[in-house]
Amino acid sequence: MNISKFAEIAGVSKSAVSRYFNDGYLSQDKRKKIEEAIEKTGYAPNIAARAVRTRVTKLVGVILPKLSSESCSRVAEGISEVLNREGYKILMISTANDAHKEIESLELLRKNRVDGIILLATVFTDLHKSVLSKVRVPVVIVGQYLKGYNCVCHNDREAAYMLTKRMLENGARRPGFIGVLMEDRAAGAARREGFDKALQEFGLGCDPQFTETSRFNMDSGYDCMRRILSRKKIPDAVFCATDDIAAGAMLCCREKGLRIPDDIMICGVGDSKVARILYTPLTTARLHYKTAGTEAANMLLSAIQNGDAIQRALQLDYDIIERESTQRNK
Repeated sequence: MNISKFAEIAGVSKSAVSRYFNDGYLSQDKRKKIEEAIEKTGYAPNIAARAVRTRVTKLVGVILPKLSSESCSRVAEGISEVLNREGYKILMISTANDAHKEIESLELLRKNRVDGIILLATVFTDLHKSVLSKVRVPVVIVGQYLKGYNCVCHNDREAAYMLTKRMLENGARRPGFIGVLMEDRAAGAARREGFDKALQEFGLGCDPQFTETSRFNMDSGYDCMRRILSRKKIPDAVFCATDDIAAGAMLCCREKGLRIPDDIMICGVGDSKVARILYTPLTTARLHYKTAGTEAANMLLSAIQNGDAIQRALQLDYDIIERESTQRNK
């Protein structure tokens, strides 16, 4: 879509659109019309194809939720291998899973000279979208999908579905769920959708007493499981949104004298190192994080070097790794 067509859809002049994308003065009414049209169409100017590309810096900004996260470090490894090979330097920013810091980081990179941005976001608020619409360099989003941008995603919904289905096939009838915030479309909402899909196929529901919302760490997973186990009834299987959450949940079960998987089955997502070294090895979904980083970097380089105007969304596959934590004798 060119600027003339977009201006027609927005109901403003081409010069108004140009001022918007170049941070010029614009009335609130016109700004609102343009932002509504961006939301509707996903329009973004093909900055990479402009002459501004002559100001190449060979510097790429990468925004990560947490440097200590194994999944993030694997994504970063894939990004680094590709960009280093092409002579690019990386400015890496950790946001500690703070959406406000993500926005601050985007603003920082937007106002400074980088050739492109790779963003591992947790959520996408209206403010995220507003800032992203003003970014003048190519952007690739990893782990989430956002219309109008190049994205590399995981099949979170189907991975959660297959893991839950495996526990139900192995005899679970009182399933529980320890997830993360639903505002996180991938790890939160999509994994819950997959869990619910499996339950529906078996004609089951999830007792609200068996549901908790965790942060992305073992301590929080432990606390969530402790609350679940403190209630009158307890589940016989629990889907956990990440391996770290599952590891904390398993520790709590062990301290309570519950046998895994005989008393309670547990699974996670990510196939982290901890999943393989737990006292009861963890059933999990292997998500290809390093590949996600590699694909995102290649996508960004293509946009930088070739001025690709067509946005792509790449969804990576997954592998179910069944270990002892769900292998109950039926």
